[in-house]
Amino acid sequence: MLNHYQILIVDDHPFIIEAYKNALKSYSAEGFQYTVSQANNCKSAYEILTGNQNHFDIAFLDISMPAYEEKNLHSGEDLAKMIRKILPDCKVILLTMHTELIKINNIIKDINPNGLVIKNDLTFDELLLAFDKILNNENYYSQTVIKFVSQSQHESIHIDEFDKQILFHLSKGIKTKDIPTYVPLSLSAVEKRKLSLKELLHLKGGSDVELISEAKKKGLI
Repeated sequence: MLNHYQILIVDDHPFIIEAYKNALKSYSAEGFQYTVSQANNCKSAYEILTGNQNHFDIAFLDISMPAYEEKNLHSGEDLAKMIRKILPDCKVILLTMHTELIKINNIIKDINPNGLVIKNDLTFDELLLAFDKILNNENYYSQTVIKFVSQSQHESIHIDEFDKQILFHLSKGIKTKDIPTYVPLSLSAVEKRKLSLKELLHLKGGSDVELISEAKKKGLI
């Protein structure tokens, strides 16, 4: 029995698109046939998705790519959300360079992709394995994603999104006094939350460096 799949690839790096194509050519499941459409930015992807032939079975999307401001599409995440609405049966696989726990958790929570691969994990065999699992109705997360998910599941310390953002920005070298620029909290609220986080991690009186170090050990960032 022949299975013909319509596949969309969206990435602004030509070598990644070629890697996808080579993996598809090498995939040897019985009866597997496919047609590929490709785009290299949010605008061209939008035009393909809203065209007359807009049915796709699988979509490979890069997270970071040129935006389509007119349609409020700024990333592969926005495209994934669009696909979830107009093509609910399409399997979505996201690739990203992001390795921040907050970012990965948000992608999984907001989009629930069928596949999520960190680009640093990407190899030819990894791509083939991901593709095979997804065709067989399994989800596929690359090793770094699995590590993050495992950390989250076993982490007994629960903090809210504002605390996560404070830790994230501190870890990037942002000074406490500047965090209100990035997080919608007053400086006094940020300082109180920092104190609470240090107490939560048994670091009362500890430095910000110690706070970030312990937060990383606990998988909070």
